[in-house]
Amino acid sequence: MKFSEKWLREWVNPAVSRDELCEQLSMAGLEVDGVEPVAGEFSGVVVGEVVECGQHPNADKLRVTKINVGDDELVDIVCGAPNCRQGLKVAVAKVGAVLPGDFKIKKAKLRGEPSFGMLCSYSELGVSDDHSGIIELPLDAPVGEDIRDYLGLDDVTIEVDLTPNRADCLGLRGVAREVGVLNKADVCEPVVAPVAAAIEDKLAISLSAPQACPRYLGRVVKGVNVKADSPLWLTEKLRRSGIRSIDPIVDVTNYVLLELGHPMHAFNLAAIEGGINVRMATAGEKLTLLDETEVELKDNTLVIADDNKALAMAGIFGGLHSGTDENTTDILLESAFFHPDAIMGKARQYGLHTDASHRYERGVDPQLQATAMERATQLILEICGGEAGPVVEAVSESDIPTRAEVTLRKARLAKVLGIDIAADTVSEILARLGLDAKETDEGWVATAPSYRFDIEIEEDLIEEVARVYGYNSIPNQAPVAALSMLPATEKQLSVNTVKSVLLNRGYNEAITYSFVDPKIQNALFPESNGLVLPHPISADMSIMRVSLWPGLLQATSYNQKRQQQRIRLFETGLRFVPDAEAPNSIRQEPMLAGVVAGRRYDEHWDANDKPVDFFDAKADVEALLALTGKEKTVTFNTETHSALHPGMSAAIYLDDKCVGWLGAVHPQFSKQLGTNGRVFLFELELAALTDRKLPQAQPISKYPANRRDIAITVKQTVKVGDIIKFVEKIGVNQLVGLNLFDVYTGQGIADGEKSLALSLILQDPGKTLEDAEIQAAVDSVIQGLESEFGAALRE
Repeated sequence: MKFSEKWLREWVNPAVSRDELCEQLSMAGLEVDGVEPVAGEFSGVVVGEVVECGQHPNADKLRVTKINVGDDELVDIVCGAPNCRQGLKVAVAKVGAVLPGDFKIKKAKLRGEPSFGMLCSYSELGVSDDHSGIIELPLDAPVGEDIRDYLGLDDVTIEVDLTPNRADCLGLRGVAREVGVLNKADVCEPVVAPVAAAIEDKLAISLSAPQACPRYLGRVVKGVNVKADSPLWLTEKLRRSGIRSIDPIVDVTNYVLLELGHPMHAFNLAAIEGGINVRMATAGEKLTLLDETEVELKDNTLVIADDNKALAMAGIFGGLHSGTDENTTDILLESAFFHPDAIMGKARQYGLHTDASHRYERGVDPQLQATAMERATQLILEICGGEAGPVVEAVSESDIPTRAEVTLRKARLAKVLGIDIAADTVSEILARLGLDAKETDEGWVATAPSYRFDIEIEEDLIEEVARVYGYNSIPNQAPVAALSMLPATEKQLSVNTVKSVLLNRGYNEAITYSFVDPKIQNALFPESNGLVLPHPISADMSIMRVSLWPGLLQATSYNQKRQQQRIRLFETGLRFVPDAEAPNSIRQEPMLAGVVAGRRYDEHWDANDKPVDFFDAKADVEALLALTGKEKTVTFNTETHSALHPGMSAAIYLDDKCVGWLGAVHPQFSKQLGTNGRVFLFELELAALTDRKLPQAQPISKYPANRRDIAITVKQTVKVGDIIKFVEKIGVNQLVGLNLFDVYTGQGIADGEKSLALSLILQDPGKTLEDAEIQAAVDSVIQGLESEFGAALRE
């Protein structure tokens, strides 16, 4: 939004400097983006009158003139402007004048003719880029007056960058209201008196889309002179707001747009067939716009139409064939309220952006249409003449936005702002903002004016009070709060703690999609019955995962194809499995999964090149389970899984509950997955890993520990894990450590058997163990193994 300071001060003129005014606007939320002078720095330029204008004797494109500048004698000036003519009022830079760029005017001779000054164009005074000819001033311009005073060029253009919610300030009226509120100053609005109808001509108006356009006003004005010159004050205000003058009709509608913030449009009455109908466009309907481009309308676009055709895109762009031109004598003025939802995004849909669409998208005052109509009519009759007909209004009151009633609580205001503002001060601020506020015991109940359609909730009122009261008036206070510890238990581990175990073991964290390829998932989990997406991104991402494995295997294949020889990946995330207890519902379970493939170690001259095996993956899983402190309740049972190799798969049990799986990918899926070599997977319920058993403090024995090694032979089918668990539970109180350090088969061992070497660490917390006690404990272990597993002590 651009406007000149002088124009603003015509509405409200607080006793503050220009810099203070800009600071006020910025601190009130209307950020001032720029302040630029309306003209360059110059002096010595006055209003002059061309008394004589004749052809230069020695140049075809030059003229010799005599100019009256209010002195005793006429001034001879040679001019090359094509529009120079007798009787014209012009801007004259006299000898000694200084133009922008420190250009000094001196006496000169041009092709033998003396020249004592210069006739200036707008560009030479730094007013605009127009250099097509010299400035043509109104015929009543006073000769000899300084041009800066006459045109009011000691002025600046202020550009304000508004947030989308402050569309009420997209007109000078709204900005003036803000300045008046901030300075407790009265706003002097121009008097807009109703224009009495001089003729009876009118058009019928119907609303076929009342929700999009609940109010539409039209007025016929006949006998206008479109070729009349727009007055200087009008063109200057437009120019300083960044809008060029076109013709008086368009200039007036643009002026009302800038002054009141309400877009308007004028139709050529001769181009309208029948009445006006505000309707939605028919798909494929075509319209030629004012910029001569033809668009094919979509059926979501609101249009202004007559009985046979569309005339304009409502609130966006007028049509070429229904617009005013130099031959227009009769017009139809339009003033309407279009709902923001009906206009929002429609201009961009056609690659357009106009001042009207910019305002209608953000919202205009739904009660301003009649005022805008009377203001535009008043100016058109004053400038172009003509006779106005009656105002015809079509309205759907039920579709016009209602004024919001918002409650502001005193306690809430004090809590949000951190200070107590006197109730009288708050009441005054609300009243100055135009809010109809009634004070209650708890606070205020305020009704927003129609132009403040952005005020809807209590926080909106708090913001209004804060910015008018002044953010700088709110003291800087460090926030004070009584903080309490969040309830937490040591038993619960954070996910980051779990992740750090794998990161320290050389893994990298991966993040894959929750939706996967149904072919791969159904192959790995044939009984999964996963949730199929109704609108997937693509066919290979159309089903929700029932395990994290498909995504990790896809990542493994991707990395292997890029010559990665050692892969360690893990992921935490949700799996989506059907809930057996609630049909047609999905249960989301947080899981942790990992994949191991390739070399055991990074390539190194001192390391062998062995590939990973089942026990590498198992060691990583055991490290995770060690976080729980429940290692003694963990078991790996040989079980089969549809996705895993039947000879290398295990179900993981914790406290007799299956919490995950571990194993090698079944070879039959290698080609489909695109993986190379043996790939090992594991997946665990995250909740099982984060719930740990707290360790109990025990005294450390100061007495020496004793180690005894035993070697036993058992059948090949006996599981080492069963043996270790049996020894741990056998009841030897002094046993503090147990380890399998050798497995042997071969010479000296019977077929179908294996030799296991176990180390027993024995220690008593209260005394030094004697040999007899140690031997009794070892004998107890051996006897138990003999009776339970048929073990024999190896000699």
